[in-house]
Amino acid sequence: MGRVARKIPARLGEKLFRIRTTFSLTQGELLEKLGCRGEVRDHAVSDYELGKSDPPLDVLLAYARLVHVPMEVLADDNLNLPDRLPASPKASPNNPRKPVKKNRT
Repeated sequence: MGRVARKIPARLGEKLFRIRTTFSLTQGELLEKLGCRGEVRDHAVSDYELGKSDPPLDVLLAYARLVHVPMEVLADDNLNLPDRLPASPKASPNNPRKPVKKNRT
């Protein structure tokens, strides 16, 4: 049976390009910062940014963690990246919010 390609969010490429250029990184430097060097080739970054292909989920997660936003912000065309990147690390997976204690009555 044939495999159906996943739909690539229309704005994903522009968001990924903005992340890279915000940090003034080359494609190779970005992969190094994402921890994906050796797993992903430099030209793949260009393909992601141009919307020719979508990054694997682990790479998309690395982008999201780099700028401290939920992956949903990258994947949802209706959501914008914050004006300032990286975003506040308060909700970052590396610095999660403290769980809310539930009152037992």
